[in-house]
Amino acid sequence: MKKNRNPKSFITKPVYPGGLKAMRAFIKENLKYPEDARKNKIHGSVYCKYQVNYQGKVVKTRIISGIGYGCDEEAIRLINQFKFHYTKPPRKIKVTYHKSIRINFSLPKEKSKSEKQSLKINYSVKEKSKNSYNYTINI
Repeated sequence: MKKNRNPKSFITKPVYPGGLKAMRAFIKENLKYPEDARKNKIHGSVYCKYQVNYQGKVVKTRIISGIGYGCDEEAIRLINQFKFHYTKPPRKIKVTYHKSIRINFSLPKEKSKSEKQSLKINYSVKEKSKNSYNYTINI
């Protein structure tokens, strides 16, 4: 059974601005797939734990389970860019929070040969005698 928490509690948790949805959007936008992992076709999840200090900054990050090939370092780089805020600033006590996250690395889908080579050109030719010709070229 869940306890009802006193709204005047002096310890508040740090939250990511915009919530979990904004955090996922930030990861998706800023994730750079490592070239070494792309060459070796490596994909999977990197599970990390990190600490958020009383100012809302990530101060320590460590890998719990990684996949290597530069993905672990990229996950740490992303997590260190997180900025949290408090709904109420902590009082005189300085608390460090421990959080965890899983960052997924999935290979970008490659385009098929037909998608890569598909080029469509449309143009029309009008003559003085009011005849017009339409051409479509598929390459």
